[in-house]
Amino acid sequence: MPPGAMGWVLPHFEAVTSLQIAVFAVAGLVIGSFLNVVIYRLPRMILAHELPDLPNQAPAFNLNTPSSHCPHCQYRLAWFELVPVLSYLGALGHCRHCQHRIAWRYPFVELLTSVLFSLCLFKFGLGLPAVLACFFSAILLALAWTDAETFLLPDALTQALLWVGLVASAMSLSLTPLVESLAGAVFGYGILWVVSWLFQALTGKEGMGQGDLKLLAGLGAWVGIWSLLPLILLASVSGLIFGVIQKMRGQLGDNGHFAFGPFLAISGFACFFLGISMGV
Repeated sequence: MPPGAMGWVLPHFEAVTSLQIAVFAVAGLVIGSFLNVVIYRLPRMILAHELPDLPNQAPAFNLNTPSSHCPHCQYRLAWFELVPVLSYLGALGHCRHCQHRIAWRYPFVELLTSVLFSLCLFKFGLGLPAVLACFFSAILLALAWTDAETFLLPDALTQALLWVGLVASAMSLSLTPLVESLAGAVFGYGILWVVSWLFQALTGKEGMGQGDLKLLAGLGAWVGIWSLLPLILLASVSGLIFGVIQKMRGQLGDNGHFAFGPFLAISGFACFFLGISMGV
C-alpha cells in the first residue's frame, strides 16, 4: 500500500475483530497495572541489593511481597481498588485511607500499554507475533519510565528485551531476519560504546551509562541494523532538544545529565511500528 494508507503501517487494521481488539486492550490494562509495580519496585530492589546487609531489616520486598498498598500510609489495597484505571477514577485520584494524591503515572501507564497492545494487534494480526510485539512494547515502556524516574535501566529488562528479540527473529516471529537482528544487537551496543568511550576520553566524564548501551542492543535485535541509524538520529535530536529546553529553564542540574533511555525508547517505538529504516 502507498505511504499514508492505514494498511501501510498497520496492515491488519481492518482484518481484526472487535472482540480481538477488546481482548488485547483489556490485557494491556492488566499488564500495564503490573508494569506500574515493576517501575516502582524493581529500582528499589536493585538499590537494596547493593546496600550492605543491615540488622533488623524490613520484611522481604520484591515484585510479589508485600501485597499492593499505598506507599504513603501502607494501607493494603482491596481487590476493587486494583482495577486498572477505574479504581483511580473511582477514588478521584486519591488514597481512600489517607487521601494522599495517587500519581497520574498509574492510569497513564495502564492506558498507554492498552494502546500499544492494540497497535501490536493491528500490525501483526491475531497470533504469536502480536503477542511477542506486546512483550516488546511492555518491556520497552517499563524501561523508559524506570530510567526517567530513577536513571536506572535494569539488566533484567534489557536482557529480556535482547534475548526475546533474537529468539523471535530466529523463529521468524518478527519482521526482522536473524542476520539483521544479530547485526543490530552487536552494532547497537558497539556504536554507543565507541561514542561513550570517546566522550570520556575527551572530557574525562562518563557520558553514557552501560544501561543505554544494553537498551540499544535490545532495540537492535528487534528493529534490525538498518533501522538503527534512524533510531539513534531520532533519539539524539529529540534528546538534544529536550536538554536545551531543560537548560534554558534551569532544570537540567549541575552535572548536565538527563535520562537518555526514554528517547531511545520513543525512537524504538517509532521504528518498530512505522517501519522506519535506511531503505535497504
